[in-house]
Amino acid sequence: MKYCTRCMYPENAKPTIIFDEEGVCSGCRYHESRQYLEIDWDERWQMLEEIAAEAKVMAKERGNSHDCIIPVSGGKDSHYQVWLLKEKLGLNPLLVTFNHAYNTPSGVANLRNLAEKSGCDLVRYSAGLDSVQRISSYMLKEVGDLTWHYHAGIRTFPFQVAVQRNIPLIVWGEHGFAELTGLVSIEDFVEHTRWARKEHDMRGYEPEELIGKGGISLGDIAPYVYPTDDELEKTEVRGIYLSNFINWDAKKQAEIMIKEWGFSGVRYKRQRSFNLYSKIEDHANDIHDYLKYLKFGYGRSTDDASTEIRHGRMTREEGMAMVKEYDAKEPESLSEYCRFLKISEQEFYDLVDPMRDTDIWEKDEFGSWNIKDSVWMQRVGENEENARINQSEDRTFGPENRNLYYNEMDPPEPHDDVNYQTWNKKFTVL
Repeated sequence: MKYCTRCMYPENAKPTIIFDEEGVCSGCRYHESRQYLEIDWDERWQMLEEIAAEAKVMAKERGNSHDCIIPVSGGKDSHYQVWLLKEKLGLNPLLVTFNHAYNTPSGVANLRNLAEKSGCDLVRYSAGLDSVQRISSYMLKEVGDLTWHYHAGIRTFPFQVAVQRNIPLIVWGEHGFAELTGLVSIEDFVEHTRWARKEHDMRGYEPEELIGKGGISLGDIAPYVYPTDDELEKTEVRGIYLSNFINWDAKKQAEIMIKEWGFSGVRYKRQRSFNLYSKIEDHANDIHDYLKYLKFGYGRSTDDASTEIRHGRMTREEGMAMVKEYDAKEPESLSEYCRFLKISEQEFYDLVDPMRDTDIWEKDEFGSWNIKDSVWMQRVGENEENARINQSEDRTFGPENRNLYYNEMDPPEPHDDVNYQTWNKKFTVL
């Protein structure tokens, strides 16, 4: 397997990754372009101000009390999006949450904090557990993803609300696939599209295709049905990404939200990543990420270490150590999700086996799967040395970051709220 000479990503990273002649991946080049291309961020901020001003005018013309919609989960990005649009741009956003049922206590606490600190109106749709169980079970067997329903929900339900309330602007945070693997260019000004929602977030499936399979009914798929073209055209709805207009840095933004609105990361050692402030609201992420590892041989720690390396806060060697420690670890919550999905753990692994990438996995004579390679097994040679970037004084595991990244030698400070201090292998529905 070939690996980026700068970060931790393998050549089979999803959705798409490209290596250049120096062996550096498209995700690293995308990050580099945000730092070194002649991007006029002041000009882009002015463009965002113009979009905000237009949204206020359209809201007034339509008799709306809300200028835009912000899809929120309660995480660090949700806090920052709402804070930026309300406090810096003077918008009155409607917050829209799709409750997928697979919540952590810290996620519920942070969502409550966001509602209280922002003072914004919030619409929340909570998927029923029976529907969640049926859809998760079917999509796990079909595409190896038990979280399909909330990728579909958060990318669809806000548009349903936009059409119902005649609100033409939806504001997302970063374009995730651009940040990870460089799927698009910073010069593209990509907006949300029906196609991207289906192909990337919904694994190529529209909800109507699920009816009659695994006991799934029309009622089960209601929050995942995208508005018609006529409805969207009448509302004139568009979905923009803030990362096109500001120099997006999740760590700096999390630090702002900790200070301004009391956002909090967790204070315990997580099972699949050293990062303590990202994806902490998503309880099923451990299983979702473990499935990625079982299929493609890399996981969340690869994602997080690559981000840190690109920002110069972590060396390649430190990143390799994190991948070795976390990526292969089976999450303790697996037994709880198997119980909920009414399958055994052996059935879980049997479902995944046909989905394994045989370029990275091989089965031995005893029928056990073994990984052929990993980035942490690689030698750091001349190409990797040439691809290194200048290191920042802000170190991932520096003392000032002890509450943001888990360091065994300098563990995080205890939190007085049990929701952030302890982990529970059972998910929180509400």
